[in-house]
Amino acid sequence: MLKKKNDQNPAENQTTAEIVKKAKKSSDFKEIKKQVSGVQISILYFSTLIEHKTMERVFLPYINECEKQKNHSFDINHFKNNLPLEDVISTQDAKEIEDKIHQGYVLISFENNSEEFLLVNVSNLSEGIRKTNETENEFSVTGPKIGFVESLDTNILLLRSKLKSPLLTTEEFVLGTLSKTRVTIVYLDGITNEKHIETVKKRISEIDFDIIWDSSAIDQIIRDNSNTPFPLYVSSERLDRISYTLSIGQVVIFCDGSPHAISGPSTILDFFIASEDYYYNWVIGSFFRLIRIFGIIFSIFSSSIYVAVVTFHFEVIPADLLGPLIKSRANVPFPPLLEVLFLEMTIDLLREAGARLPTKVGQTLGIVGGIVIGQAAVAAALTSNILLIIVALSALASFTTPTMSMSNTIRLLRFPFIILSSLLGGLGIMIGFAALLCHLFKLKSFDTPYMVPLYPFRRNNFKDSFIRSPFSQINKRPDFLKAKDTIKYTQNEKIQKKEDINDE
Repeated sequence: MLKKKNDQNPAENQTTAEIVKKAKKSSDFKEIKKQVSGVQISILYFSTLIEHKTMERVFLPYINECEKQKNHSFDINHFKNNLPLEDVISTQDAKEIEDKIHQGYVLISFENNSEEFLLVNVSNLSEGIRKTNETENEFSVTGPKIGFVESLDTNILLLRSKLKSPLLTTEEFVLGTLSKTRVTIVYLDGITNEKHIETVKKRISEIDFDIIWDSSAIDQIIRDNSNTPFPLYVSSERLDRISYTLSIGQVVIFCDGSPHAISGPSTILDFFIASEDYYYNWVIGSFFRLIRIFGIIFSIFSSSIYVAVVTFHFEVIPADLLGPLIKSRANVPFPPLLEVLFLEMTIDLLREAGARLPTKVGQTLGIVGGIVIGQAAVAAALTSNILLIIVALSALASFTTPTMSMSNTIRLLRFPFIILSSLLGGLGIMIGFAALLCHLFKLKSFDTPYMVPLYPFRRNNFKDSFIRSPFSQINKRPDFLKAKDTIKYTQNEKIQKKEDINDE
């Protein structure tokens, strides 16, 4: 939800004593009382949020050592400056105290000073975070397998280890009135366009939401159009892909607790680009990219073309194919529309069931279930065998997209075209296609046209769109990003000579 930021917090109208009283209702909130130089101090913390080794080996031994020094007068500043921990805060702000103790800080209150408090960071919020960082959903045969995890600090570490540049800049926000989720935007200072940075910062700062559970929630809240099925920002768990988007001048958003980062401004062609395209020779990479784009077109239109041809346009069917088609549909009691919808829904049910079940069971269900149900449907004359092949190939083609968000969009788009083709035939498909283009031309990603370089037309950006040109020709950043520094690397004879040798 985007609206005027509501900064009100119940802690603003509470005293620290009321906050502590409320926290003591939880069974994991602990209190320890100690005497330090004749002054009683209270140590309060959530035992589930702290690092117990730091507490037992560093913090408490220092307190016990101070407890023995009874001849010295107590000084809060001296106590604070000599604590052998890095993050120690002196505060009187009740709101800050409430926020910090829920982040793993220890609260220290003093008997002789009811207004001054110390907050000491002994947090252990990385407990339970996944340690392995292999890319599970964006697998590639060639190239690195390093991906992000659910820890924000770990993800920034991985990014800085990949991009060892002083230009890499991070800015952190805290979102969620209940979750207090850390969100970080990352960009290359001096390269990324200031307008895009300010747009992202403005939209994130305006978020007023209770729980930010994943980066996908931020994606939905800040997007330019919430009524479109198309993803407007690239979401990826791959370190190499996010590093590439940063290098060309995009802004990246990380969310604590999410292994996916989102980057923008993005165009529709970004969702058909795979990291592997840059690990192969440019000819092979371009071929795979074209196959991917053709597969998406086939996935959207194949079933609807079948319905249109069988229902309205028999004359376009070759004579040699007309006999087998009539024979396969001779005993099917349903019209082509219901026949296609039945098979499409069956494929989607198998896909959803396979995704929700454990890996081994899901794979077995997808393979065995598809074969058994397909053969049984043809044998029972519920569908024709030709349509079964078309729908199966259409389902396979939808998986060629490197990003799952675009794959889900492709699955959805098939159904409106199927219905339109059953009503108006080929004319319905053309009307649907025209409406789809109009919708795409209106979309924007961080106020940048979604259909670049097709609309507005950008001739220079075609070098890395439908095909992946040699590295000697894609040394400039895309024009639509309006980067401050448009040159990625110097085009020289060594690169050209190396590519010519590889091509031979």
